[in-house]
Amino acid sequence: MSKNLKNTQNNYEFIETAELNQRTYDFFCIQLRKIALSMFEWVNLPSSMNARHLEKTLFLNGKASIFKHKEKGIINTKAVSSGNLNIYDEPTDVRCIAHELEETRTVYSGLIEELSQQKDKECILVLNDFDGNPTFDYLDLFAFRLYQITRSIDVNINAQKTPVLLLVDDNQLLSIKQIYQKYDGNIPAIYGDKNQLSPDAIRSINTQAPFVADKLYDIKKQIFNEALTYLGVNNIINEKKERLVENEANVNNELINYNLQSYLAPRQEACKQFNELFEFTETEKEISVKVRSDLQNIIKQVESSIFDNDLNKLIDKEGEGDGDLHSTVKNNL
Repeated sequence: MSKNLKNTQNNYEFIETAELNQRTYDFFCIQLRKIALSMFEWVNLPSSMNARHLEKTLFLNGKASIFKHKEKGIINTKAVSSGNLNIYDEPTDVRCIAHELEETRTVYSGLIEELSQQKDKECILVLNDFDGNPTFDYLDLFAFRLYQITRSIDVNINAQKTPVLLLVDDNQLLSIKQIYQKYDGNIPAIYGDKNQLSPDAIRSINTQAPFVADKLYDIKKQIFNEALTYLGVNNIINEKKERLVENEANVNNELINYNLQSYLAPRQEACKQFNELFEFTETEKEISVKVRSDLQNIIKQVESSIFDNDLNKLIDKEGEGDGDLHSTVKNNL
């Protein structure tokens, strides 16, 4: 086989593997991103605001601003700290940035009473967490680790299918690769030219690759659960219940709750300041933010801290006064 043809084949294999690596990494980035962007529900926002863009901005940038634009109404934009710091080390001004829009606004904090009368110059600074960190920067690390271990699992499983190293003459290399592609594609019968392929010219070495994919998969689940814990999402349901005791479940749930509150509390504070600035407190225009939840999440929370043989007892006891809830939970288990 010519040197150029061999290089072309090697480049093709490298590009194919690189594309699969990238797609695997992108998959976990998107999966974790969807979870992060779906966690909170903004209630009663003005029609001129966009909750999706607000969460996306916090996810990617860690900070966002809300202010009243003289033409567009109340809007939300990206925010970059500017100016000095107040006595609590918070920025006094931010640059509010959007498409074809950029202006500097004074941050409303409630510390200076006079500023509350200057709504056309103030803005609400919304933080993703207490430090204003983007979620993406850290989920990206989890996605990278998940990509690495997933591809390692793929390689290890493939090594079980072909645990041999083939040694052939250079002029037979292309033919052997073509045969291997058929084998890798699970073709039931493979045919070759006996005049081109000599059994004596082909030698194999058993690589004796150990099967560790199951252990790698357990580590993968642990990494994914770490990512969910970081986001404040219940994940102990994914562990085998026989490995858990009630105290372990409670400790894990407490950590999840702290992480969740680190995202929820700054958003709630922004809502409080928003309602104060625009005098919406205790009116029909008052805005708020809450964690999205549904019946399935309630079921998971129950299952995460109670063993299987105790779960039905709990449902029977708690569901006596609510037949519809009782039957719905039963049907979903």
